[in-house]
Amino acid sequence: MQIDGAGRQQRGHVLLIAGDAAVRRRAVQVAPSANLAALGVLPASVLLNSHVPSDTTYLDGARDPNTVLMRLRAAAATPGPLLVYLSGRLTLDRRGHGLHLALAGTTASTVRYTALPWDWLGTELAARPTGPTTVVLDLVADKSAWPVLQEYGSLPASPSAEVYGVVVPPAFSGGPQQVSAYTRNWIDQLRRSPTRPANLQLHAFAVGAAALPPGTLVLPATRELSASAAQQAPREHQQEHPREQQPEQQVPDPRPHIHALASDGRHHEAATLAQAWEQHVLQTHGYPSPEATHWAEIRADLARMAGNYRSATQLWINAGHTRLEHQPPDAPEVLAAAAGALYCWTQLKDQAAARDSGPELVRLLRALPSLEPRLLRLTQQRLEVLEGSRSC
Repeated sequence: MQIDGAGRQQRGHVLLIAGDAAVRRRAVQVAPSANLAALGVLPASVLLNSHVPSDTTYLDGARDPNTVLMRLRAAAATPGPLLVYLSGRLTLDRRGHGLHLALAGTTASTVRYTALPWDWLGTELAARPTGPTTVVLDLVADKSAWPVLQEYGSLPASPSAEVYGVVVPPAFSGGPQQVSAYTRNWIDQLRRSPTRPANLQLHAFAVGAAALPPGTLVLPATRELSASAAQQAPREHQQEHPREQQPEQQVPDPRPHIHALASDGRHHEAATLAQAWEQHVLQTHGYPSPEATHWAEIRADLARMAGNYRSATQLWINAGHTRLEHQPPDAPEVLAAAAGALYCWTQLKDQAAARDSGPELVRLLRALPSLEPRLLRLTQQRLEVLEGSRSC
């Protein structure tokens, strides 16, 4: 039994809150219920990074902000470690100009009565007893909240808490109703790693791998993330090898910085830095390594963000073929590479470029038996049209 400084038994708590879904043009941008369901399969000890006895509370579909407040207050009273996860739509009270987490049924005219004031989160967590506090956010800001967030440049929660997460802008079109990329990559890393990474490392990985829409607000900001990563470098390695450089452990994850450069429109800088890191990984792990393939995929997504669909298409095709050499054709990474290649190919306006890369794309899609047949058929039809236009 672990006892805190006040003589109370240590007990942890995980509070998972799903707000209202964010929808744009009938496409779901974030599905909070799906995110909670995915997080719910992980043990509380993994989420908390602690083996003290703990409780988990799921709050999905709440319509009364006072109900959420009571759950939040009870969780904040926990003497041990606390993780609060919030997912959903961030909106604005247009009368009071305060940020709110929209709950089920919240509309623009009912925000003050049906949504959770964001200030309540900071107020309750500020009164926490001793014990680490972590807040993880996977949010989408609507059109009313986004200008306020841009003015703030951040989303405050509590100075006593570690806050990690993303707030996506309202302009992106969204995708199918599934676990959002940031949360999915956070979960994947927890499942994959033989030892539980620090929250900072989980956040950095999730940001780097999620292919977030341009302009996404990342918390903490890139410069804060780099500084924190440097401060949290494992000291035991410095003591064991004081004269030996540990590049894989003293060096901060470069992916959040690269993504921030691309989001700011500094595409050439982002591509140059990503290419340099890819070369480093190639020298360290070798060409066919998963690490090298991952960096090729990062460069593909950077090319997409820059509007260079020709390069992005080829990079995604190459990544898909490389992954097929080492992974089954129904592996999520293989299917994701094929999806990236197909999307970028459909965006190509240059008929010659689309015609040149079309056969390789078709070859990749044919190698994926679990792919929806309609996608291969449409790709072949477009390629036939392109080939016909050349003969004319």
